[in-house]
Amino acid sequence: MQLSFLIVTKNRPNELKFTLNKLRSLLDLSKHEVLVFVDGCHETQKIIQPYNWVKWTMGEKSVGASQARNKLYKKAKGKILIGLDDDAHPISNNFIAEVEKEFEKNNKLGIISFQEVRGIYESDFIALGHAKQGESYLTSDFIGCGFAISNEVYNKTNGFPVWIDIYGEEPALALEVLDLNYEILFKNSIIVNHRVNREKRMKQGKNYFRFEKQLRNSIRYFLVYYPNPILKIIKLLIHNFLKYAIKDIHYFKLFCKVCLSTIFQLFTILKFRKPVNKKTLKYKLNLRALKY
Repeated sequence: MQLSFLIVTKNRPNELKFTLNKLRSLLDLSKHEVLVFVDGCHETQKIIQPYNWVKWTMGEKSVGASQARNKLYKKAKGKILIGLDDDAHPISNNFIAEVEKEFEKNNKLGIISFQEVRGIYESDFIALGHAKQGESYLTSDFIGCGFAISNEVYNKTNGFPVWIDIYGEEPALALEVLDLNYEILFKNSIIVNHRVNREKRMKQGKNYFRFEKQLRNSIRYFLVYYPNPILKIIKLLIHNFLKYAIKDIHYFKLFCKVCLSTIFQLFTILKFRKPVNKKTLKYKLNLRALKY
């Protein structure tokens, strides 16, 4: 098996159908496979029957995106694993060939981060017209809606972290890949359309859910991976307190909730502690940041 496409989905059956229909036209099922993890949502089960070429995994209870990915990726057989969100699909020409070519020419390549074109368009051709021109470069992170990772490299890591549910799983895996001395490449010419309603997202304004998850998981990220995490955590807390918690009572309550839950769950978090090499952290700082 050359390629495995992997998707975690929850409560978006129509988006998933659209993505699967797009993928089917790209695939040669003799050497490509598609695996989907249904994260505890019964509505999605109703669409399964027409897609008998998909390898389905049904989760009775929702475990969150990162834990679902951890379970799903263990089942993939492809040499290259391509991760997509359920509302994202490839739109660039020769998508599969381009991915394979990058891994073939660089044996130190661990992850390819694709260019993300956000928005809902009438056609893939129009979506491609909104792609940004630019160069490819080595970076320290990848976008979860569209990326490729070597199966061999993935299996050398701990996989997507089970100590995160959502928001923060990509930086965790990326850091482990860098610590193994593999590279992460942002490839500008390999493009996915992330079908999000940009105007709707902008109107949503404050996102308390995202704030809580990102603060919680950022603290855990430092506790697990950094040799000396205390200063990083203090700076993180000060920044989030001054920027959010001090100005909004809801952010303040969530800030306190995260701090207390971290204290109560500290010993559980520290069971996953595996500090990376200090050289990896220095190397990461010198890499060009990925633009989301």
